[in-house]
Amino acid sequence: FYLHHTTISPCQYTRHYHNFKMVRLGSALIAIFAVGSASAFAPASQHAVRSTHVLQMTTTEAKDPVKVGVIGCGRIGIVHLGAINKAPGVVPIVVSNPTVSKAEDAAKKFGVAKFTSDAMEVITDPDVDAVWICSPSQFHADQIKACAANGKHVFCEKPIATDLAETVEAINACNEAGVKLMIGLQRRFDPNFLRVRRAIEEKEVGDTIIIKTCSRDPSPPPYEYVKGGGGIFNDMAVHDLDMTRFLAGDDPIEILAVGSCHIDKSIEDLPGSEAFDTASCIVRYPNGVSAMVDVCRQSSYGYDQRAEVLGTSGMIATDNVYPNTAKIYKNDYTGNADMPFDFFLSRYFEAYVTETEAFCESLVNDSAVPCTGIDGLVALVMSLAADKSAAEGRWVKFSEIIGEVYCSSPTECSLIANDAMFPEGFKPVGDITNLDKIVLPDVDQRKEESFGDKLKSMIWG
Repeated sequence: FYLHHTTISPCQYTRHYHNFKMVRLGSALIAIFAVGSASAFAPASQHAVRSTHVLQMTTTEAKDPVKVGVIGCGRIGIVHLGAINKAPGVVPIVVSNPTVSKAEDAAKKFGVAKFTSDAMEVITDPDVDAVWICSPSQFHADQIKACAANGKHVFCEKPIATDLAETVEAINACNEAGVKLMIGLQRRFDPNFLRVRRAIEEKEVGDTIIIKTCSRDPSPPPYEYVKGGGGIFNDMAVHDLDMTRFLAGDDPIEILAVGSCHIDKSIEDLPGSEAFDTASCIVRYPNGVSAMVDVCRQSSYGYDQRAEVLGTSGMIATDNVYPNTAKIYKNDYTGNADMPFDFFLSRYFEAYVTETEAFCESLVNDSAVPCTGIDGLVALVMSLAADKSAAEGRWVKFSEIIGEVYCSSPTECSLIANDAMFPEGFKPVGDITNLDKIVLPDVDQRKEESFGDKLKSMIWG
């Protein structure tokens, strides 16, 4: 990355676009400008305090509720809308869907005053403080940028974008505007995986040695879903790759991935990893920790979602989630009476609700979001590196992927097509541990330390 920078007063976040200078930031570079101040967000609830198993939203005085809009009234949008409707201090006031009848049905079901077929009417609504983006992936980046331009806080379902350069642009648009951006990585809110994470943090199994995750779907998706979806690492394994990082508590170094087709032979004519219905990855983390991921688009025994961590003094593992605890005892079988949940919304319904509540809590209390734009960016980098590894049959360092992006300003980025595109020595090298340095600091980071000090450390190391 190469970037411009300006001189900034540590006491102000006023925006200046002059005195541009090219600066290299260690191993990864991006455009840095002074950032506009984030206006105080209307926090605090006027409703009674509600407690859940992971969240407590408390207020000391009654204030106006945070008003939100939801873009997309499909399955995921309805789940989020239902959770928003129950969260204290947050009120949905408008929903949109291209098929306006779906928006109307959602508005009636949850008592939302306004509905529309146009997402921009949600984004530009002067009464809206925050927007939930639950639209198809190809619209995410543009809608995030539009929200930032209109001063709206953003919750966006994964991915931010399928293109790395556009992902950086969208994150920087929010950070430059001083609005919150939370990415939907719902597995991080699953109580099973959270328990594993707690065991690691509290050293219940000692120091981590090996992390294992698996994801196996009940049945393969239609050909039309796979075609153009970016491949098995992008549309499936990315969740597990992010989970290994979440459990490791560190940034990964490199990856080795392989893929094959066993289930649906019709996809074998598709390009790259779209032709795979089965894949495995090994991820190297610092301190010799390794993670192993396996994914398959079909499991004959239901939706298989498990994680395991081996430590120096023990092991912790999760089981699948079943619709009930009933067991059958017979002379030829002893076990669960029913199969595990066979659909991701059934399996992760509680996690989707909890992540929505977490962003609501962040808005109401003006606290840091638990899944940042950087988390979404790293997940994409990991999936792209896995794809590259499978295609080239070798270990791929994540720095190789980061180094493919060139930014002339925070919101003007492109992919470097080849080494000859720029003069010798111009193409930067990246390091995944410096991803927090290649984007503008977000609104919550700026509250934690002087932005002037942060900028100096980023430039001069």
